Amino acid sequence: MTSALKDTGTRFEMVEQGLTSFADYRRAGDRIVIDHVESPPALRGTGASGRLMEALSADIQARGLKITPVCSYAAAWLKRSEAYRSLLD
Repeated sequence: MTSALKDTGTRFEMVEQGLTSFADYRRAGDRIVIDHVESPPALRGTGASGRLMEALSADIQARGLKITPVCSYAAAWLKRSEAYRSLLD
């Protein structure tokens, strides 16, 4: 089971199978700068990071903000996403 997205103010988190995937971020004006995205080894290859990116992108879009990805995974995911590519800053 996947938990809802949690925003701690510096990190987005989602729990699956008792394990936490996360995206470290910082706010810069009307942008969310994503510095790092990571899933535990047991969740790698299951799509957990993609589900995290989808949830956090929806949240950021709802807030009317843009995303500046420093993390290469976040940048690649956003470039591939038809639904959230427009969030790229």
